[in-house]
Amino acid sequence: MPIRRPFVIVVSLIGLALLAGYAWHASRDAGGVPQPDSDVVAPVAVETHAVRALALADDVSAVGSLVSNESVVLRPEVAGRIAAIGFRDGRAVRRGEVLVELDAAVQRAELQQARADLTLAGSNFDRTRDLFARKFVSQSSLDSARAQLEVARAGVALAQARLARMQIRAPFDGVVGIRSVSPGDFVKDGDALVNVEDIATLKVDFRLPEQYLDRVRAGQTLSLVSDALPGERFAATVDAVDPLVDAQGRALRLRARLENPGMRLRPGGFVRVRLILAERGDVVMVPEAALVPAPGNVQFVYRVEEGKAQRVVVGTGVRREAMVEIVDGLQAGDQVVTAGQLKLRDGAPVQVIAGGSAAPAD
Repeated sequence: MPIRRPFVIVVSLIGLALLAGYAWHASRDAGGVPQPDSDVVAPVAVETHAVRALALADDVSAVGSLVSNESVVLRPEVAGRIAAIGFRDGRAVRRGEVLVELDAAVQRAELQQARADLTLAGSNFDRTRDLFARKFVSQSSLDSARAQLEVARAGVALAQARLARMQIRAPFDGVVGIRSVSPGDFVKDGDALVNVEDIATLKVDFRLPEQYLDRVRAGQTLSLVSDALPGERFAATVDAVDPLVDAQGRALRLRARLENPGMRLRPGGFVRVRLILAERGDVVMVPEAALVPAPGNVQFVYRVEEGKAQRVVVGTGVRREAMVEIVDGLQAGDQVVTAGQLKLRDGAPVQVIAGGSAAPAD
């Protein structure tokens, strides 16, 4: 028994060696080449976007209010009873058109009396001047007659002014509002009758932080949108910049002007304003989807070169409509990955596929 155990062990080892050699030769004969390495990585399917250089406007956004170009509330200067109303609510009126007329019977009588006094004073002056020419009256009599004539003329002018105050006219072309009085109402001086608005042109009042003080000026263009007319944009021009900065909010007040064809916009409305401060050309832009955040407030993209993904740290600028300005790291013409980034690593092979078919970024 002690003599045969080493023999069994030796025979077993020889058998294992022969079995291993047979397996190696069998694998070579079956494939002809060594089996592929399991560490080889298959290309990752991604979507890409070509980096473009675009013209970009530096701008700032704010909220504003629409204001009538001209606005007034008509009020009588004297008390009286309304005799007639010469307009319909919400209709356009012309400058000088009589809108409200007060009972002016007393004022017309005063004007008639003043004209009669003027006629009498004129006749008296002519007679006195004739007598003075023939040396029948003194110089003082002539001067007195001339003064009475001037007083009579002033009386006529005063009566005419009082009569004119009984008619309330439109101070400018515009649209009248909704009246709060009716014919026959007795109104006091200063009572509100109706508002008149010039809305063919509108003003836009808005505020910006004082940090933009040296970047805003009259003549700059802006666009605005209104919730009342979704999907539409309107162009306006900065008309004035208030020289006074609001001490409470440290804000600068600006006023712009825009045409209002069709009078579709109305004063008092809320608008969102985008003021263009400057125009820049050849700004490198990429889709927001291409950016990948990293720890330390760092952002990077994957740039595709020769079929491989290269990790590139980028500096970003302004964002506009799902596009981001790249201030450092890329140039126009580069191809950046916009979908499939989370399956990539630096240097990984990629396969660019048509948009909408790439593997999702998550």
